Amino acid sequence: MKCCGFTIGRCLPLALAVAVWAQAIPAAAAPEELSRAEALAILNSPDAGERRRGAVGLATKGEMEDTPALIAALRDDDELVRAIAGEAVSAVWSRSGDARLDDLFKQGTEQMAGGRLREAIATFTRIIERKPEFAEGWNKRATAHFLAGDYRRSLSDCDEVIKRNPQHFGALSGYGQIYLRLDQPDKALEYLRRALAINPNLRGVASIVEKLESFIARRRQRSI
Repeated sequence: MKCCGFTIGRCLPLALAVAVWAQAIPAAAAPEELSRAEALAILNSPDAGERRRGAVGLATKGEMEDTPALIAALRDDDELVRAIAGEAVSAVWSRSGDARLDDLFKQGTEQMAGGRLREAIATFTRIIERKPEFAEGWNKRATAHFLAGDYRRSLSDCDEVIKRNPQHFGALSGYGQIYLRLDQPDKALEYLRRALAINPNLRGVASIVEKLESFIARRRQRSI
């Protein structure tokens, strides 16, 4: 449940995706570092290798304005382009534009990963107070609340994420997980489908959607 929040079923981690890609490139042909503009431009190249370079470039230098291009790349014909683009989206969304807040964000993420949920929630609250327009601060706090079992607060924070970033497939899958815990499968299915509509590479989400559809269909049959 890392990445952009609650995402079920991740793409390849960026470091692994890049490593796999790099193994196929001769050392003498190591790609040069791209500017943001260059990375964005070659993301539409007819060559898959160039599109991979573009996605990697945006993972390190992309900005929120580049999100639509990366979301489009989630449907690329090349599997590795899709994987890198998914991680690039996460990287872009996790940058606040303020170095001090980014350090605080990293601290909160580490606290949450270590199970120190109360500390993580306090850290993400500080981020939200300083920069409420930063959607990922809300998203990470929503995740921490979810892990702490506080589904009401998690839902409230997810609402704030979607207000600021309607394409946040992590938060949408988060709604799905919460509604599954609340035994509301119809609502869970609605949100998980919305997450998949944006990022069709969420294999775990796709698997849960299939199971939920089957469960709901059987329930309807029994009610007839």
